[in-house]
Amino acid sequence: MEKVLTNSEMRSADEFTIKSLNVPSQTLMGRAGEAIAEEVIKSAERIGAKNILVVCGTGNNGGDGYVCSQILKLSGFAVKVYAVEGNYSEDCVSAKEKYTGNYTKEICGDVIVDCLFGTGLTREVSGDFAEVIAKINDSGAFVVSADIPSGLCGDSGKVLGCAVKADLTVTIAEYKAGHFLGDGMDYCGTLIKKDIGITCPDGGYAQIYGDADVTSFYPKRKRNTNKGTYGSANLISGSGKYVGASALSAEAALKSGCGYVRLTACNAVKNALAAKLPQVIFTEETDFTSNSIAIGMGCGVNLELYNTIVNLLKNYNGTLIIDADGLNTISEFGIDILINKKCRVILTPHPKEFSRLTGISVDKILSDPLNIAKNFAKRYGVILLLKGAASIITDGKKTVINTKGSTALSKAGSGDMLSGYMCGCIARGLDPFDGAVCAAYTIGVAAEEVSKQKTDYCATAKDIIKNIHIAVLRLTR
Repeated sequence: MEKVLTNSEMRSADEFTIKSLNVPSQTLMGRAGEAIAEEVIKSAERIGAKNILVVCGTGNNGGDGYVCSQILKLSGFAVKVYAVEGNYSEDCVSAKEKYTGNYTKEICGDVIVDCLFGTGLTREVSGDFAEVIAKINDSGAFVVSADIPSGLCGDSGKVLGCAVKADLTVTIAEYKAGHFLGDGMDYCGTLIKKDIGITCPDGGYAQIYGDADVTSFYPKRKRNTNKGTYGSANLISGSGKYVGASALSAEAALKSGCGYVRLTACNAVKNALAAKLPQVIFTEETDFTSNSIAIGMGCGVNLELYNTIVNLLKNYNGTLIIDADGLNTISEFGIDILINKKCRVILTPHPKEFSRLTGISVDKILSDPLNIAKNFAKRYGVILLLKGAASIITDGKKTVINTKGSTALSKAGSGDMLSGYMCGCIARGLDPFDGAVCAAYTIGVAAEEVSKQKTDYCATAKDIIKNIHIAVLRLTR
């Protein structure tokens, strides 16, 4: 797993390294410039490029660019610097004075290195800066961004007016939240992390899991077991209007490895699905002995559903996943029922559902998703899975950003599938937080596999369910 830092956390790590570990800031700038130059040289050699333009701002990101430029010059490349004028940082001035190469006012080159802004940018890009970014994007060059593409918010991945679209981003020390959230994955291109000796002093950072981390959620199963060994998942799902939600959540739960999948649904759902899903146990009443219960998928917003959720919160001992219309229902009738509860609770909203829950606008949520998600989870004592291009999973203390997936998931039914699979993972014995991470990651891997086979355009939630076993095979090998 890898750390993911916010802007303030990265500043604290810089400060700790400089002041507590006595590493001079100019030493760190030298290392950063060398790290960027190393990757620029690899890219230039790969594409046969000789002419390199480095666009340098006035802050420390610009200073990294001047160090990089000098190294590229000494390495035999035809290097020019496009220098932005303004109030230079002390370290940027020092690096600029050591650069002995040429300058230009033209934005052109085989490779353009973007060192205009760093992660600390908070304002909208406009005027001459916006014009420079537009020219970089229109240049046709191979673009390498230092730390983060200029114009991209380091905390949220939001484009601040305009942003550089990089082919390669060389991030210094640790990954930043903006690399993955919001528009980050659309603007960063290939992402490479370079260690320059910056030490993170505290814990509590968000993390990204890899295959090796998720493998532990699929332990080798003993031969001497039976269906009772692997737990029971109960789905409260569907209505006459949304029969498919029940089908997708139940089919995904059946793929999770749990022993029993129960579906509590109306007769319309039972009549439509009983023959198609012979392994599912159809019930009229909720099974309070189930290890996990998922509620809300395709149920519609109504007071009866609200009362069912209230009853579960008061009397159920397992893990309750509230999704879709379950979320909209508690938004409609009152979310304070989440405060005093007997069971463990996971909420799985997309940004619009989360806006209804919190009363915070979608734009504001997307401008600071990590902090808003963590604060909500802490306040209500829940695990929150905030869906997005990269999903945030947090209990207020521990946070994981799931980067697996594709736009094949940007279709109706994906959430139903995720909740069903999550319910099954927790039923078979995973801790609720781990179950949420495991489900998001596995479904994301399955979606990536389907995208390769059928394209994002043609893939459906049903296709993804059919490929869950491919994801699990990869994770268990």
